[in-house]
Amino acid sequence: MARPKSFDDDVALDAAIGVFREHGYEGTSAQMLVDAMGIGRQSLYNSFGDKAGLYSAAVRRYAIAETHAHREALRTGNRAIEGICAMVDRVVREAGRPCLGVNSIAELGTSWPALNEIRAAADLSLRTAIVAQVAAAQAEGDIAADLDPDVIATWFVASFAGTRIAARGGASPEHLTSLGELTLRALR
Repeated sequence: MARPKSFDDDVALDAAIGVFREHGYEGTSAQMLVDAMGIGRQSLYNSFGDKAGLYSAAVRRYAIAETHAHREALRTGNRAIEGICAMVDRVVREAGRPCLGVNSIAELGTSWPALNEIRAAADLSLRTAIVAQVAAAQAEGDIAADLDPDVIATWFVASFAGTRIAARGGASPEHLTSLGELTLRALR
């Protein structure tokens, strides 16, 4: 008879996210995962299938949380541009922490269909929120009216990835702040 599961999947996933953020998929061993997650190897396999299944689950959980945090930042302030600034500031402030989304793209590209689906869903959710916020900021006169909101959303996603990669490469807080300021300046 199988023993009942004695751990919380979300807590275990959060621990796995931390390891994958720091070491990537290839750089993470099963032993590193079970140590961080505080579970046995068999429990990892029973709950997540294998390392790839755990990685996909971790990327999904991370993408949902990160997209939610971006959308929450967009909702701050009295004017739409204030929410946009809050989102950019959040990325700059947290850029020193490795981003599992950016890292998964840099390491694996589009080679995993499951990750592509996760990323596409997160991208659609975030892009929809950004496009709406940009359109509102344009209506309020804070972003140039001749800019395409969808192109701006693409710019933000690329800019955020670049900022996070710059941070991972050792960019100073001052340089990261400048990257955020330039991102916003491009909207005028």
